[in-house]
Amino acid sequence: MSTAFTKYHGLGNDFVLIDNRDSSEPKISPEEAAKWCDRNFGIGGDGVIFALPGQEGTDYTMRIYNSDGSEPEMCGNGIRCMARFIADLEGVDPAAGEKQYRIHTLAGLIVPTLQADGTIRVDMGEPVLQASEIPTTLAGGDGKSVDQAIEVEGKTWQVTNVSMGNPHCITFVDDADAIDLATTGPKFEHHPAFPQRTNTEFIQVVSRDYLKMKVWERGAGATLACGTGACASLVAAVLNDRSDRKATLELPGGNLTIEWNEADNHIYMTGPAQRVFSGHWEISSTSNAATPVNTTAAADANGVDCATACVNGCILGDECPNKDEQAKANQFINDTPLEKMLEMAAAAVERKRQEREAQARSGEREAPKWVIPEGGIDPSKL
Repeated sequence: MSTAFTKYHGLGNDFVLIDNRDSSEPKISPEEAAKWCDRNFGIGGDGVIFALPGQEGTDYTMRIYNSDGSEPEMCGNGIRCMARFIADLEGVDPAAGEKQYRIHTLAGLIVPTLQADGTIRVDMGEPVLQASEIPTTLAGGDGKSVDQAIEVEGKTWQVTNVSMGNPHCITFVDDADAIDLATTGPKFEHHPAFPQRTNTEFIQVVSRDYLKMKVWERGAGATLACGTGACASLVAAVLNDRSDRKATLELPGGNLTIEWNEADNHIYMTGPAQRVFSGHWEISSTSNAATPVNTTAAADANGVDCATACVNGCILGDECPNKDEQAKANQFINDTPLEKMLEMAAAAVERKRQEREAQARSGEREAPKWVIPEGGIDPSKL
């Protein structure tokens, strides 16, 4: 069994995207997704994203499995990658102007807009500030979780907790690069104060409009970027009077522009998403072993294997190297009556039959058949 995929990344936060528009359920299991994400034995990625049919009046539905097989409610970099993936599937020209999608997620409605400059601006909705809804047991008198103390690794940290449809714990540090994510991140993620675990962001305030961020993602570990984390971090910075409502967030993989709009209380995230390569994943029917095939090495100059990535339609649009041949084929289909095509097919079959008969006649004289008599061959009769 094989499944087509295309890999994308948003600031190095990388995902395997699957065209799942023909089914309302993901095509692979969480356990299979974890194998796909293995960077040594699989495709490699921070998660697998499925583009499913829309629901509740939306254009599409997004589901995502993390690299450990868990399912988060949403992913900021992932939603940008999905928007770019959908546009590629639909053959949308990025330079044609804004293109907007309404996407249903487990965190609610998310609205990404593809912009003419190649970036994607996403309306991430309103942040959730009530501790019980994040959820976390760390709460002040007003029910919010701002500047709360928590003990981790024998140290007291002051944290602010925000949900962007998924939980985030933000703490401000003097030097983000000095944080040992591999040691400290898991301690935050699995702390009893977070009943559904948490993403953790360590923020260094460079200026009121520039923040530097390191992140430990729930279910994925240290990643190069986290879109929802960047949004939650700006909210936390504003709540603690450390930032303006619009700022650049510097992540290890690049920068995001985050704005907490005062008029509608929505968070807006702007950043890139880029296609990396396409292929298909082959799963052995006799074992659990899985092997990626037809990836970049077997793809054409555009990094796309048309036989696998384009099974549901060309994903490159005007960039497709075969677009002229496609146009000719479509023109022929549109201009040729069905009866004519049937005649041509019948003639092709007849030609093939005649060729086979000619080949049979040319080989009518068969080679002699040697039969060894019972008891063997008598050399004197040779």
